[in-house]
Amino acid sequence: MRQLVSWPVSAAAGFVRTCVVLVVSMLVPAVWAAAAGLWMWWWGGNPWPGLAPLLWACVGTLALSRPICRMTRSVVAKWTGTVIPPGYRQAAPVVRMSTGYWWNGFSYERTSRDARRDQRMRLWWSDPATWRDLRFAVIAPFTLGVMAAVPPAGVVAAVVGFAHPAPAMRLIGVLGVVVAIGAAPYAWRPVRPVAVRLLRPSPAMALADRVDELTAQRADTTVAQAAEIRRIERDLHDGAQARMVALGISLATVEKLMETDPDRAKALLREARAGATASLAELRDLVRGISPPVLTERGLVDAVRALALDSPLETAVSADLGPRPDPPIESALYFGVAELLTNAAKHARATHAGISIARTSTGTGAGIVVDVADDGTGGAGVRPGGGLDGLRRRLAVFDGTLEITSPAGGPTHVRMVVPCESL
Repeated sequence: MRQLVSWPVSAAAGFVRTCVVLVVSMLVPAVWAAAAGLWMWWWGGNPWPGLAPLLWACVGTLALSRPICRMTRSVVAKWTGTVIPPGYRQAAPVVRMSTGYWWNGFSYERTSRDARRDQRMRLWWSDPATWRDLRFAVIAPFTLGVMAAVPPAGVVAAVVGFAHPAPAMRLIGVLGVVVAIGAAPYAWRPVRPVAVRLLRPSPAMALADRVDELTAQRADTTVAQAAEIRRIERDLHDGAQARMVALGISLATVEKLMETDPDRAKALLREARAGATASLAELRDLVRGISPPVLTERGLVDAVRALALDSPLETAVSADLGPRPDPPIESALYFGVAELLTNAAKHARATHAGISIARTSTGTGAGIVVDVADDGTGGAGVRPGGGLDGLRRRLAVFDGTLEITSPAGGPTHVRMVVPCESL
């Protein structure tokens, strides 16, 4: 019974998707059909007016190729979950030179507007992805378009067949209904393999994108390392170093007062001992901020549990990690969890939080998934220069990703995924 109910739903959804694929894939043939109509209308023995529709069709094909590919990637990602990277070349910043001219990576222009316009045209024309999109726009009507045309053709045959009283035409109408219903759930499915085959970036483009990504990650790592060194220097200078200087002065004073004023010397020794204890505590906090001992000795799961015990939130931790990952990955995930718990308590005013640590195995390899959820006010997002942006950059060094779901009013759910082949 359930199958009888689900089949019409599947057929209806498939028919809608098939119509979408048919419309998208047939945009270029529609442009050429319109050009052919204009050519027949303008044709009057003079060949020159007939070239205008041809030129219009070529320009229309070039202009539609990229939007067609973008729509195809969008529907493939929405219907199948397969994300096809666009692989387009990114424009470099336009720089003003000392001469007053603007350099766009290709030529010098008098104004920044002219430089950007020239850059867009040159980048579009020289980008291999432009010709890849054009190839897909030309091939799609003969592959996706033909398959997607079957269910609508069945509907047209059904309408025409039932509109005539002849038995033969009624039979054609019945066959049209059968073809439309039977093919609707499957006619749109070739869009995924065809799009993946024709729209994925070439190895050269993927390599260039990877080089750009690694260059950006190296810059982020250098900046983060410099900031961390400055933080350590500032903490040492303002905290433990100042206390150690004061401790040295106190001990020198005690040495002078030992014989003349023993009571004052004892009081200074007590103050020096308290200062030494405070300096030791600050040094331990500083070391814990660099690499917590519990993380080094017992691993990510126990370190996160210890972090949850110290958190002001009621935090539940569930873990199924197995073998320990590499220390840099453990450190990145640990400080990521710490950042998220701090944000939940400080900014979202949450009272409860949940942390889940698990390993995952997909077709692309093994990895670690850390989910952090809280019942706060929500509205969290990645802002340039913010804590979540720093967390995203920290994970990107390991090809990790950060996914945030935080509607206004809450709750907030953050997922960190880091590939780890050692699992």
